[in-house]
Amino acid sequence: MGKKISVCGKGGCGKSVIAALVTRVLGEEGYSVLTIDSDESNPGLHRLLGFDRSPTPLVEEFRGGARIMPEFELEKLTLEDIPGEYLAQKDNIKLMVAGKIDFAFQGCACSLGSIIKRFLEKLSLGEKEMVLVDTEAGVEHFGRGLEKHIDIVIAVVEPSFESLAVAEKINSLAAQIGTCKVVAIMNRVSTEIEEITIREKLRNRGIAIAGTIHYDAKIADDALYGRPLGQTPAKEEAKSIVHSLLGG
Repeated sequence: MGKKISVCGKGGCGKSVIAALVTRVLGEEGYSVLTIDSDESNPGLHRLLGFDRSPTPLVEEFRGGARIMPEFELEKLTLEDIPGEYLAQKDNIKLMVAGKIDFAFQGCACSLGSIIKRFLEKLSLGEKEMVLVDTEAGVEHFGRGLEKHIDIVIAVVEPSFESLAVAEKINSLAAQIGTCKVVAIMNRVSTEIEEITIREKLRNRGIAIAGTIHYDAKIADDALYGRPLGQTPAKEEAKSIVHSLLGG
């Protein structure tokens, strides 16, 4: 069966870039990929994936709460059940947006996160289907239990003490849920000594390592100007990581 994968980590560690890279690689490997932008703040994942627009949000937001759109009230869902207006789609890659904070006093994102959890619970996948969830920064989604319906948690780790600390917390919370495995992707690594140091610190914390994405000036430039991610060395590194995830 297909896998449900969440991409987690400290704010600013590069979750959306990693989500976009993994999505692109899975698509090129022949998988039908649904990527869910569940970060209520960051607006740019659709651009990284090469879409001109963000689709209609899955969740209808209003002051003090949120509700799932009525098209998703089925007891069970497949990728084919998702109406086209809620998707940005190109070839075998689909993007869904959970919802965004668009106005002051809109309220917290707790109800939005709970709805995404229920959506993942309902969603069944076929053999060549994958779901990737780009989560909000930090670990609040673990508090809602979203990862109960996730198979693989990717902890994105940049070269910082804070990022390592969040990864350790992610690993601990995932162990409490008990239904998903955690792997770390070391991101924006610039030097060999950085990579050796982060790898050692992750191993000392008992966190498995899927691979490394080294600092890539082309990605930094694309992100600065809001361009889709192009062909870069980082994409080749992501391909190796995806092969490791699927094989392992």
